Order: sequence, then structure tokens, then C-alpha cells
Amino acid sequence: MSTDTDAGPYAEEGTGGGGAGGRPRPARRRAVPGAAVLALFPFALLGAAFWFGRLVRPGADDWCFLPVVRDEGALGMLAKFYLHDNGRVANALLVVGYGAFGVPGHQWFPLVSGAVVLGVLWALTAAALGRAGLTAPRGTVPLVAATATAAFLLATPDTYKTFYWPANSVSHTLAPVLACAAVIPLLRARTRRGHALASATALVAGVFIGTLSEETTVVACVVLGTVLLTGLRTPPGPGRTRVRSWCAVALAGLATGTAVLYLSPGARARRARFGADTGSMLDPEALGAALRAFGEILGTVLTTWPYLGAVAVGVLLGLSARGGDRPVDGTTSEPAGRSSRRRSLLPVLAGLLAFLVSGYLCVVVTRPVFGADVVTASRVWGDFLLLYVLLLTGVGVLLGRAVGPSAVPVAPRARRPALRTAVAAVAAAVCVLACAGLAGPLLRLETEMSVRARDWDHQDRWLRDRAARGARVLPYAPVPVGGMLEPFGGHGRRVWPARCVARYYHLDEVTYTTRLP
Repeated sequence: MSTDTDAGPYAEEGTGGGGAGGRPRPARRRAVPGAAVLALFPFALLGAAFWFGRLVRPGADDWCFLPVVRDEGALGMLAKFYLHDNGRVANALLVVGYGAFGVPGHQWFPLVSGAVVLGVLWALTAAALGRAGLTAPRGTVPLVAATATAAFLLATPDTYKTFYWPANSVSHTLAPVLACAAVIPLLRARTRRGHALASATALVAGVFIGTLSEETTVVACVVLGTVLLTGLRTPPGPGRTRVRSWCAVALAGLATGTAVLYLSPGARARRARFGADTGSMLDPEALGAALRAFGEILGTVLTTWPYLGAVAVGVLLGLSARGGDRPVDGTTSEPAGRSSRRRSLLPVLAGLLAFLVSGYLCVVVTRPVFGADVVTASRVWGDFLLLYVLLLTGVGVLLGRAVGPSAVPVAPRARRPALRTAVAAVAAAVCVLACAGLAGPLLRLETEMSVRARDWDHQDRWLRDRAARGARVLPYAPVPVGGMLEPFGGHGRRVWPARCVARYYHLDEVTYTTRLP
């Protein structure tokens, strides 16, 4: 079999024709145009999504956040969250980060947050490959990161609230990504100082996430607990000890942040508003209702076919990655790759269990607030959907490795290159189809956002002009998008957040009207 064939569908290796003394030159890996061309699809999709962020305008909770940031600054926002709203002080800091810039802050948020998600998943993929002793052709890691980012941000039923609405994104979209970012130093650590830095990062990140999102905290605790349990099956050694100590530090940070949040006056006030005390959440009837709701959510998630793009890109990574197949004991009693894949199967099964348990617990936590609507409130699913996307990608990697050059032969040797080529072609096609499937809804959403931005800007200018002339009471016409709450929604029946709109424009009151000025 030629070395070009064994290099896989996304890498080429050349022998160079011989060097000094007739010795062949070392094989050198280089990128193949196929990977770069395929990466254009998710990157183009993300580029369009980021560009559409210019059409974002404040709505719902934004109306109430902006006047506080403008009039009272960061301390006022922290006090609002900690003393009155929900106790999420880290959430308040992130709100100040974009709210201090007013409307432009909302417009830039999708670009900045999307770049953070892409960058973290890119770095996480590269670090995981390095820790596993694998190498991949240039361009493959960006392809994986971009496809996973697109699936995570755009495959949910409500992309506007998931990605474009900053008030939701910081709690349920960015929060799990920041949790993943805390893992990167651990994967990169090679020295004692590196492990100390990784532990310090885990502690700080744990406290921050504990005061940012209860649901992401739940997911992180379940995942960390799963890692500790599965680590009991690995051989004792310094590596296992360091991972276990890192997990313990991360759990301590999460516990500290959760205690700060749970004991805050704002969290107590929120529990009182929704009747969400611990006893009511753990009531057998409530647990049963949450299980049924999670079952419906799973039905939606598992039938959202663009998530298959994460599996497909994982397959491509598994096909092109090299290394990591040497048995840990140095023996050759098993064919290359078999022991590696057996060791990888347990984490996949553990990850699946962690996803199911954490997803259910997230529903248990959020159901007192959303009630039966938790089944359709897809904006709060991001806390466990990122784990789902990463799990699908990992499964794809294992599938790709199973038919890669180092795999146990599943077909006669002469037919294996053809099998790998066919698998790569199918996976590439699925990636393209997944991006196309996400593009249609995104373009329709852009049309809605464009109409809303035009109407919002027109009404904003009119309200500011009349307020500057001394008006104290003015009419306001709701301009919703993506299911966002607006003052006088439901044909004027829901007043909230009309008082916040009045404060934003320095008015005493806004009244309901169906006609834009």
C-alpha cells in the first residue's frame, strides 16, 4: 500500500526521493486542499451569522439592564443582580461588559461571543489531540471547531435567543464554553508549574461559573464526578493523581460560587417569586414531570439532523489523525489501535450517561421557573447541548479511527483505501448538508431581524426626539423578533417591561399602541 494512500483523505506524506547517502527523507505531512475547501462551508455560515449581529437591538431584559448600567454603573448592576434579581454576580459583570456600550454593545456581542466559542473549541480540539498523542493535518482542527460551533450556536429551535440575545447567551451559551476553556490548561500542562496553573484556573473558573449559571454548574459537576469515577479504572500513576486533584479543585470552586449565589438575597427573592425552593423541586411529582419534559426535549434534539455535522467532522478527524495507537504496556499482542479504541469506548459511554443525567438535572432546576414551557424554552438548553455536540464529535472520531489506516482490518487490505475514501466522501457530504440545513433558517431569521431593526430604529429616534422636547408620556408599539418579549406583548395584555422602556427614554410612562410613529 502506498504511503499517499495511508496518509488518509486529508493528508499527504511524501518520501522526497531520497537524501544524502540514498536515505529517504523523513515523511512530511502537509495540508490537502480538500480540508480547506470543506472548512469554507462552516466558516462562511459563521461569518454570515456574525455579520447579522449588526441587526440586533435591545429587547426583553435588555430594556431593564441598559438604564441601570447607564445611570448606576457596574456597582449598580452588581447590586441589582445580587440583591434583587438572582444572585448571579458573574452574570452582572458580563452584562456590564456589553451593556456599557449601549446598542452597539448588543450589535457587537454576537461577533465577540461567537469568536470566543470558535476560539475555545479550536484550542480545546488541538489540546485534546496533543494530550492523546495524535496529530492531524493542517486545516482539520479549524474545520472541526467551526462545524461544532455552527452546530452548537445555530441548530437550536430558537437561534435568536440562543445566540443573538446577550442576556440569555451569557448564562446558557457562553457559560458552558467558559467551562470548557478551563480544561485547556490541564490538557496542555506538562510540568509541575503547568499543573499548578491549571488548578488555579479551575478554581477561579469554578467560582465564576458558580455565580454565572446554575445549569452549567450542574453539568460541570456531573461531568467532573463522571471523570472521577471513570478514573478509578485507570492504572494508578501521577497522571491520574493530577487529574483527580484538578477535578477536586474545580468542584471546590463550583461549590464556593454556588454558595455565594444560593445564599444571596437576590437568589432568595427569585426562589420566592417562583416558589422554587429545594423541597418543591425534589418533590416526586415534580421530578416525574421534569423527566417527561426532558424526554420531549430529547425528542427534539435527537431529531435535529444538522447535529450530524458534528459526527461527520469527527469522522474526518478520526480518518486523518495519526499516532496514539501504541499499547501502553509496549506489547504487540493486539493489533494496532484495538486497545486504544477499547480504552476510548468507556469515556464515550460515560459521556453519554453524563449528558443524560446533567440534561435531566438542568430541567429539574429550570422547570420551577418555566413550568411546562421548559419543553419549548430551547434557549436554556445550551448548558447541556455543548456536551452533546462534543460527545457527537468524539463518537465521530472513534468511527473514523475504526476505518483509518491504523485500524483493525475490516476489509481485505486492497479494499481498505476505497472504504476510507467512501467514508470520507460521505462524511464530507454530511458536513456540507448540515451547513446548508442551518443556512436556510438563519437567512429567514436575518429577514426578521432586518425588519425589526428598521422599525426599532425608527421608533427609537421618534421617542428620543419627543422626550428631548419635554414629553413625559409617549406611545410605544411592540417590535418583537424571535419570540422575544416586548412591552405590551400579547396584544397589550403583558405590560412588562414597559416601565424599563420609560426609564430608558427618560419618560414617566409609555402607553400601548399598535401603530409605529
